[in-house]
Amino acid sequence: MTKNHPNYQADTTHATGDRQDYLPAAGRNGLLPFYDAFTRLFGVPAIHRTLLRHAGLAPGDTVLEIGCGTGNLTILAKDTQPAAEILGTDPDPLALARAQRKAKDRTGIRFERGYAQNLPVPDASIDRMLSAFMLHHLPTDVKAAAAAEALRVLRPGGQLYVVDIGGRMTDADGMAARRMLNNGHVAENLGDGIPRLFRAAGFDCQEVDSRVHRLIGRVTYYRATRPA
Repeated sequence: MTKNHPNYQADTTHATGDRQDYLPAAGRNGLLPFYDAFTRLFGVPAIHRTLLRHAGLAPGDTVLEIGCGTGNLTILAKDTQPAAEILGTDPDPLALARAQRKAKDRTGIRFERGYAQNLPVPDASIDRMLSAFMLHHLPTDVKAAAAAEALRVLRPGGQLYVVDIGGRMTDADGMAARRMLNNGHVAENLGDGIPRLFRAAGFDCQEVDSRVHRLIGRVTYYRATRPA
């Protein structure tokens, strides 16, 4: 889909009327006020900082986060590299409204509604993309569509940095890992599942970091590069 295509912007008809076909940021709309406290309890801010160290955002970069939720990573990216242009996307309008309030008076940051498989930006317009704990929520076919969409919007040589539960997780990683190994949402993230997903879409993809996390098993970081 090119920038001249009449439907290149995010399709806002996905969640109209009584049908909601996305997972709210906190799992349920009523839990949204507690979402940020929950992520802090699980140590997510430190994981976000590690992801941004790997991403190495530079002045002038155009950066997009897929599935930004209430905007924690998007805002941290802006604070880490103030001279970058940052866009957070998510299908959840309630989470986006909260993210916008949290961004306050920062400039060069915005939030727009969009699905991972249908992003509101033109072809080859993004230097860096970020994704944190989003992939394991997507069905298999949507994962493939999201990977293809990331390839579309990244400039040649642009990179997507992903962190999620999975990778080389085994029983030896602890009790939380043993629970996650039986979680159907995580199954496709295990082993080389994430690199295979992005390579099938046309990326060069490598694991760049992996750490045991006592509450969620194993957290693994990836870099997917669109070939120049």
